[in-house]
Amino acid sequence: MTRKALIGARILSERGWRSDHALLIERSAIVDIVPDSGVPTDFDPVRLDGGMLVPGFIDTQVNGGGGVLFNESPTIDGIRAITEAHRAFGTTALLPTLISDDFDVIERGIAAVRDAIAIGTPGVLGIHIEGPFLNIEKKGIHDASKIRKMDERAVNLLSSLGAGKTLVTLAPEMVATGLIAELTARGVIVSAGHTLATSEDMDRAISEGLRAITHLFNAMPPLASRTPGVAGAGLASPLICGVIVDGHHVHPTALRAAFRAKGPDELMLVTDSMPTVGTDIDTFFLGETEIFRNEGALRSADGTLAGSDLDMARAIRNAVSNMHVELADACKMASATPAALLGLTGTYGCLAPRARADIVHLSEDIEIVRTWIGGE
Repeated sequence: MTRKALIGARILSERGWRSDHALLIERSAIVDIVPDSGVPTDFDPVRLDGGMLVPGFIDTQVNGGGGVLFNESPTIDGIRAITEAHRAFGTTALLPTLISDDFDVIERGIAAVRDAIAIGTPGVLGIHIEGPFLNIEKKGIHDASKIRKMDERAVNLLSSLGAGKTLVTLAPEMVATGLIAELTARGVIVSAGHTLATSEDMDRAISEGLRAITHLFNAMPPLASRTPGVAGAGLASPLICGVIVDGHHVHPTALRAAFRAKGPDELMLVTDSMPTVGTDIDTFFLGETEIFRNEGALRSADGTLAGSDLDMARAIRNAVSNMHVELADACKMASATPAALLGLTGTYGCLAPRARADIVHLSEDIEIVRTWIGGE
């Protein structure tokens, strides 16, 4: 079927929820949302048993899944395993994410993403390179031996993908003046994270094109009255801020405060997921560090959080239950907002005419029933 009409579920359109309407798809794109009585006869009906149709989730921070860590498998097969694992949880598009590593691993990761995009691997939008240009004092689980200063060779590497989107997380205070502007001029989306940046450092970075903050509140100092730092800059500016809503990284009250300050247009759900997602494995290695899964959290032996065991469907449910946001807003933070950060508004992250047919069918209790990527 090249023309399909999805019938029988409420639809989250750009104007809100639509009942008794059908979502029309032709090949890989959405054609329209029409009343059930107005479905054209040349569209084959796909009857859904209730639930909700929402835009496919876009995750900009995916370290692994399906038993695979991207740093350890920077290959097309590794990317395919990760995307397939996350697809079961409603993630229809993502950025495979490398944490701090040697340049040869970054080169291989970029090449793998470039090749994955070239062959049309479903769900691959580009790459997120988190480090190694971080502040060692806020390294978290990142390997201190990999952290380094940014130079022109690094700028050339980070801007070498040539297809899709590149998101780079760096510590603004550790990067020389002008380099964020250079990355931005080359089309790289720059985010602040693992940082001790002051408010003044952030002002400079924003003036050079900084667009986002990676996992707000984590791997940065807390906001204080005279030292607002990165968290304060994120809340006070239009930067898009990622948050990990897994019940371990950020207290629900802090998440609610962030939502009141930013709203769904500037707060973005991310998983920061690791290889455990979609599997029953309880341990894995980050380099030489063993990571343990316990009570929904991933930690090293010394208790350091190591990414998360979160999937995007659970992030949505947690946003509704812990952040007290409406489901439509939670879905926006998982679709339209990351699409905006990546410059893909109107094509991804919405159910609207001419958008890609990346769709999630949710049950009434916010469980994944099925997903479509490009109409399939």
